[in-house]
Amino acid sequence: MTDANNLLGIPETTLPEDPAGAELLAGGDPALIAGRNPASALAWATLAEAALATGFTVEAYAYARTGYHRSLDQLRKAGWRGQGPVPWSHEPNRGFLRALAALSRAAGELGETDEQARCAQFLRDSSPEAADALGL
Repeated sequence: MTDANNLLGIPETTLPEDPAGAELLAGGDPALIAGRNPASALAWATLAEAALATGFTVEAYAYARTGYHRSLDQLRKAGWRGQGPVPWSHEPNRGFLRALAALSRAAGELGETDEQARCAQFLRDSSPEAADALGL
């Protein structure tokens, strides 16, 4: 599937259901969930967002980077080749997209402006809808 933002015609990448998604939505503790499901990008993104919201920038950076790297592994398994759309509309992609947004924010708060900009651009390139929804 292609859209107006995907001028190269690269197919969308969609991730499988996050192993911890239902438990997180039910209000489970993201730290315990991440410990039981370390491949869950959504758990790491949730931890990063909470750490950012409470001023724990270094922890947020570590959580976001973990979610981001776990997501890259999953994206590659799903056929992603380093570029192309990762749509926000596909719910299981949101863990990756949220981790990437949190990584951009945490990097910015740490003064890593190059990384902040790279991550924000990667988010926008992957999903303009996610960048808008997440405020980047």
